[in-house]
Amino acid sequence: MSISPKQLQIKDFDYDLPDEKIAKHPLAKRDASKLLIYKNGEIKTDNFIHLSNYLPEGSLIIFNNTKVVEARLLFKKTTGTTIEIFCLEPADDYADITTAMLQHKKVLWKCLIGNAKKWKDEILVKKILHNGKEIELSVKKISRQGENFIIEFSWNDEQLSFAEILHTGGVIPLPPYMHRDADDEDKKRYQTVYAKHDGSVAAPTAGLHFTGNVFERLSAKNIQRDFVTLHVGAGTFKPVKTETIEAHEMHSEFFEVSVELIEKLINASNQNIIAVGTTSLRTLESLYWMGVKISQQSTVNGQQNITIDDITIHQWDVYELNDENISFEDALHALLEWMKANNLNKLIAKTQIIIAPPYKLKVADILITNFHQPKSTLLLLVAAVIGNDWKKVYDYALNNNFRFLSYGDSCLFFAL
Repeated sequence: MSISPKQLQIKDFDYDLPDEKIAKHPLAKRDASKLLIYKNGEIKTDNFIHLSNYLPEGSLIIFNNTKVVEARLLFKKTTGTTIEIFCLEPADDYADITTAMLQHKKVLWKCLIGNAKKWKDEILVKKILHNGKEIELSVKKISRQGENFIIEFSWNDEQLSFAEILHTGGVIPLPPYMHRDADDEDKKRYQTVYAKHDGSVAAPTAGLHFTGNVFERLSAKNIQRDFVTLHVGAGTFKPVKTETIEAHEMHSEFFEVSVELIEKLINASNQNIIAVGTTSLRTLESLYWMGVKISQQSTVNGQQNITIDDITIHQWDVYELNDENISFEDALHALLEWMKANNLNKLIAKTQIIIAPPYKLKVADILITNFHQPKSTLLLLVAAVIGNDWKKVYDYALNNNFRFLSYGDSCLFFAL
């Protein structure tokens, strides 16, 4: 891919989003949200419950089954000052999020700290109740990395994992644009009905609309479904503050994919592949480019000598790699063979892929997503999928009472 989006001006991906258009609370019913359908330049409106009416029969639909963790922890100093600790991702000591979540007694985590200047070097302690038993949770600052801190969490019950500590003592981290604290409703509704693997600090919001009823309708059209796991980081809310995209550092996120899913994707190469959410899409497209890297390196190094670091997808890789002779099937076959050569039944990796115009999708044909913030990398991704018509789509939504952002309405985009 020879053209890079590095020189794109972020001001060209701006629009006026009044605060009253942002959904602050979910609808009473998940599948009652509105659905905007964009196909071949035309826009239609329906309700999400009728999603299956617009999807090709026999498609393969891919969901992100990550689970949002209660990543906000509040500690009180003896002076009464509140210190907020926001768990971003594990420290580099752990291979992946799941390993870190399953740690017992203590764990190291990268965190943001609210009121950081008022927390010196003292150990902070918080008492939490787990199944009627009082647990003492302590935090200690280890080091600083730019805006982030490495924090050591320790607790006095070796039976409990860190995931259980967060579930008991933490708070769901709602997006900052909601301007409110999480309540009991959010514990259930800021989570997809199929959420499974702890690790996200934000919901894969395109999936929030799905219900058992919607799944039944998909099954009736012989639409298969499968899952990836990408743990959504706080970087998903990070606005682009630079004039050009080149100066913006894209966030990286952990993902997990099974051998069985890759085999299913290869077998679905002649079907429509539907990504539910930008996180699923980023994962699927990353798989293709990892396969490209393996194809190009295996002739030199042999597959067993290629490491996971060799095929990690960095921000600009997909615009600098030459994939002219590598098809979707060839790339995924190369990835599958590399996994088998290395006795891997699950791929655990990080991706920093940035999808922006003029990127053309390699794996997915259709995207289901919500409406995204102005000047965001998520809006850049939408522009890559449907081109400059993103402006027409967003103007239509603003003028037709669609609800925006995480708890907002849904879009169905057929890629150009």
